[in-house]
Amino acid sequence: MIDRIGPPSPTRPDRDFAPLPMRRFPWPVVGFTLLYLAPAIVVAIRTGNGEFLFYIAVMAVLLSVMIVVHRRVQLSGWALWGLSVWGLLHMAGGLLPVPESWPINGTKRVLYSWWLIPERLKYDHVVHAFGFGVTTLVCWEGLRSIIASFTGQRVRPSLGMLTLAAAAGMGFGALNEVIEFVATLLVPETNVGGYINTGWDLVSNLAGCAIAVVAIRLFDRGVPAESPH
Repeated sequence: MIDRIGPPSPTRPDRDFAPLPMRRFPWPVVGFTLLYLAPAIVVAIRTGNGEFLFYIAVMAVLLSVMIVVHRRVQLSGWALWGLSVWGLLHMAGGLLPVPESWPINGTKRVLYSWWLIPERLKYDHVVHAFGFGVTTLVCWEGLRSIIASFTGQRVRPSLGMLTLAAAAGMGFGALNEVIEFVATLLVPETNVGGYINTGWDLVSNLAGCAIAVVAIRLFDRGVPAESPH
């Protein structure tokens, strides 16, 4: 659903439609992200964790991409902080050890292996759901901004638009599995898991995307609001 809010401008697209805009460069988000990436690099090097050195390199690239996207789209504070927190959860998942008494899946005693509910729900599943829920939000904000800039119309979260955003979020989830597969080829020992693990990762991604589109539908009315602090 779209509402006319003014004539389209071919020379200067109108980008004032995103809720919770962070108009200035998101230094707090970038600073927070670097604050946990720096020690993560140190820990990964000291422990010889080649898998997470690879992931940290991927995160550095993604951080640069998100800065570029934010300059074009003006991502909301929810999206920017969500992406940063996702990165923190990811780094903690692979680098922080868990006590011997905690149930784990596999042999690596780290947060990613921890069964929150034994044989049912892992920390890994929660991080996947959260991360690709946030990714779906980013896709929605990008889709809305692109349409608005070309049409001069405010785009509301219709079923069709949200289906596209969720599909994009799931697509990025599949890309993440490709990146994990590349990690298994480059690094001798990883904590990626096998085919069943990949299947549950995709199910978790779907759950996160579904929760995200429901939240967008309920709370996004296309009305500008202040960014969270």
